[in-house]
Amino acid sequence: MTRGGRLAGRIAVVTGASRGIGGAVARLFAAEGAHVVALARTVGGLEELDDSIKSAGGTATLVPLDLGDFDALDKLGAALHERYGRLDVLVGNAGVLGGLTPVNHIEPKIWEEALAINLTANYRLIRSLDPLLRQSDAGRAIFVTTGATRGPRPYWATYGSTKIALEYLVLTWAAEVAKTAIRVNLVNPGATRTAMRAAAMPGEDPQTLPAPEDIAPLFLELAAPDCTRHGEIVNAR
Repeated sequence: MTRGGRLAGRIAVVTGASRGIGGAVARLFAAEGAHVVALARTVGGLEELDDSIKSAGGTATLVPLDLGDFDALDKLGAALHERYGRLDVLVGNAGVLGGLTPVNHIEPKIWEEALAINLTANYRLIRSLDPLLRQSDAGRAIFVTTGATRGPRPYWATYGSTKIALEYLVLTWAAEVAKTAIRVNLVNPGATRTAMRAAAMPGEDPQTLPAPEDIAPLFLELAAPDCTRHGEIVNAR
């Protein structure tokens, strides 16, 4: 692996980086020369990611963090500023399904957690990291949404509502930074072979779905300094 890839010398934050799409994106970014700041709740998963990245010649900083700890997200921005002075790429990938249940059966605790992780945490990340992205010559931000926002689906209210709100949040921010060097987009990966998909569709054969590694190149395209796409919801397929 050469350090002269498409993201050579870039600093990239990836949330939900210990597995699934986040893990695949983190590994690809590192392989393309980025130093990956990997956020996830599970220390073991982060250590496995680190081993994989290092074995391929890449570098990463591990940040065991619950995105529901908003004070920690504020401290993340300060720590990155002190260490690097900038941020080149933000991938807001982490999310929770929140269970599939009728609206009147949604447990308040589940609803609040989904709002915290799928929506509020991303707002807090933007708030904390926007100044650092502005210090980059080509700041890039990518957030993960879902096809469930395209129309109401019975039992999907928790996940769909939080993701629709995320889309509005991110596209509003995109409009606000349109005259800067920052480019902001959302990705709808579609059905992908992840643990979340398995929880939502337990009867589905995961081998019929694309692997996270099949989706990761789209994130690389949107993270690259030469990317001109902005304010879009990009469908993986």
